[in-house]
Amino acid sequence: MLCFPSNVLSLAMASVDYFPTSTPMLAVVATENAPILLTGVLLSLVVIYLASKIGAEISQKVNLPPVLGELVVGVIVGVSALNAIVFTDNVSAADSMIMDVLQWIYHLSPVVTESIFESLSEVISVLAELGVIILLFEIGLESDLRQLKAVGVQAVVVACVGVVAPFLAGTIGLMLIFDVPAIPAIFAGAALTATSIGITSKVLSELGQLKSVEGQIIVGAAVIDDVLGIIVLAVVASLAKTGTVDVRNVIYLIVSATVFLVGSILLGGFFNKGFTLVVESLKTRGNIVIPAFIFAYFMAFLGNAIHLEAILGAFTAGLVLDETDTRNELDAMVRPVADLLVPIFFVSVGARTDLSVLNPFISEYRSGLIIATFLILIAIAGKLITGWVVFGKPNINRLAIGVGMIPRGEVGLVFAGIGATSGAIDKPLQVAIILMVIVTTFIAPPFLRIAFDRFAPAIDVLPKQE
Repeated sequence: MLCFPSNVLSLAMASVDYFPTSTPMLAVVATENAPILLTGVLLSLVVIYLASKIGAEISQKVNLPPVLGELVVGVIVGVSALNAIVFTDNVSAADSMIMDVLQWIYHLSPVVTESIFESLSEVISVLAELGVIILLFEIGLESDLRQLKAVGVQAVVVACVGVVAPFLAGTIGLMLIFDVPAIPAIFAGAALTATSIGITSKVLSELGQLKSVEGQIIVGAAVIDDVLGIIVLAVVASLAKTGTVDVRNVIYLIVSATVFLVGSILLGGFFNKGFTLVVESLKTRGNIVIPAFIFAYFMAFLGNAIHLEAILGAFTAGLVLDETDTRNELDAMVRPVADLLVPIFFVSVGARTDLSVLNPFISEYRSGLIIATFLILIAIAGKLITGWVVFGKPNINRLAIGVGMIPRGEVGLVFAGIGATSGAIDKPLQVAIILMVIVTTFIAPPFLRIAFDRFAPAIDVLPKQE
């Protein structure tokens, strides 16, 4: 499984009255063995960085996006193969290669081993979350707010069609073809609505298409998709819990998302002036990059605090600071930080991907594979059609827009996890959703490159507005 955005997960878990039990004894043990935990973290980072570079280099040599290589090697070092980078939601400490090494070095007791493994899993998960936050901050810096506004209407249309079409097709299809009850079908249909902005934007950046018309529409639509996905998640989680929808919660999410995004953009000039004054007044090392990260983290914090996503806050911060005079210098400073933390996110995404769900010899997985085939077709078709709803852009690369919206990533798995926890979906349907997320996440990067290469002559780039 992929990593869940913590704020989305916590909001949805609250909706189904799920609160993981804590183990004070294990927490105490983990504190006393902090040096051992540090050893595990360092060894995990060695594995992650080594794997990410090998995967990225191989992928680059065969003319594929490097991020695809990072995802693939993540699968190899993760729960599907080597069990080097694993998490508590997949396996136990006894199955972790890193824990085997720590056990060999320190001769740990079973209780201590389990405690350190839980802490290690949490640390790597947090580093992965920081990685995707910084990635979206960097993407915001590389985007152009004025250009994004120029395709804003098209992005809204793409996002809405990309949410409504797969949701309706998936929900109705499951009910009519597979006789799935209404609430599980709605859960599965909701899982089809998401778009992984982290994966898509990274590929666009690597292809040099982030500032193209297509790239800006995809990024804008993916951001809107994320907001819509949070709202849909709150609705279906409430539906699974009580059989009714908490209208107040839905209204709150809509209003808070609108105020946060629009307000941040409208106040961009004020933030830029304040940032410039701070930079000019600071004379010590880091006078540009430290204030920038303070702003990015604060915006990410606000996103979390109002039950949106931290990555939306980070992306908005990047968009705002893109308008400052120090934008180019800041971009050069952020890139090395992203190089250190972003690979942790992508390798972790691959590492959580459990390919055992592909085993047709397990009966409960077999029926899930059949449903997964249907969901995958809907997931691809439901996003591909979004490219053909763009208006006013006759030479637009519609295939690239559709392909760019395909990867579901971590948000799709949030639906599967919440649905399973609440008892709304059974194991076959959960497997089907997980498999749909895996396939859409891995096919998008190479096909996005093909889409841009094939239709390169038709690509239009937004003119830089003065």
